[in-house]
Amino acid sequence: MKYILICLLTFNFYAKAQVISDSLLIEGHYRVFHYNKPAVDSKGFSLVFVLHGSGGNGLQMMQRVKSFDSISDQENMIAVFPSGYKNFWNECRKIAPSAANIEQINEEAFFTGMIEYFSKKLKIDKKKVFAIGTSGGGHMAYKLALTIPDRFRSITAIIANLPAEENLDCPQSKKPINMMIVNGTADKTNPYEGGEVILGSGNFGKVRSTDETFQYWAKLVGYKDNPVQALLPDNNPTDGKTIEEYAFTGKQKQVILLKVNGGKHDYPGDIDVHLHAWKFFKSSF
Repeated sequence: MKYILICLLTFNFYAKAQVISDSLLIEGHYRVFHYNKPAVDSKGFSLVFVLHGSGGNGLQMMQRVKSFDSISDQENMIAVFPSGYKNFWNECRKIAPSAANIEQINEEAFFTGMIEYFSKKLKIDKKKVFAIGTSGGGHMAYKLALTIPDRFRSITAIIANLPAEENLDCPQSKKPINMMIVNGTADKTNPYEGGEVILGSGNFGKVRSTDETFQYWAKLVGYKDNPVQALLPDNNPTDGKTIEEYAFTGKQKQVILLKVNGGKHDYPGDIDVHLHAWKFFKSSF
């Protein structure tokens, strides 16, 4: 895979941190990403890609997800907010109507290029690369786990299920990986029990159920028994939601499902899902 590094594009300030926007030229397309410049002079940073949903962009996601602002330096971590091609990702849903899918945009080259960029520029630890995605970004996170799992230590997908077999057009490495899934039982966009995903931009085809998605990743590791179940603290009792955790943790890789009872196509209120994902990521160090 070939990519060309493009010189620094912009500087600005956000939340008292220096936000850097840069891009890579990938197969004729400038692909943009944003991150806060570390305030510490260090090396061996962890790298976390935070992926926006369908129709969004990296800068919007950066402004929405502030969880990492106060912990990045003390955790020796860099959070990166890339943008999809024309606001969408070329993930694994065969009939997705987005230009990214129709034009078969090379996402693997983009993410591989960003990893190399941060390795050279900020001396990240390539063994500590992670991705967390929401909705369409969750589907993109699944794609990374399916196609280039050796580049990532752990993945978290939020309000997203794997495409149904007939709607899956990615090659599957079928290699085990640390995986956490966070899905709501009342989600009408990404149906918890599986089915069609309909957005304002079109029909994205059928997805598997959450249980099927969970079992897909668990079976890759070799889990056959029942997961350990726990009820997370109900930190927001007025929202009508509770979170059940189902965890496979006995082998080399962890596979975890957070079932948000009453959760819709949104973030759960009882936890900060991005900080919870970071805790999950750290557990794999």
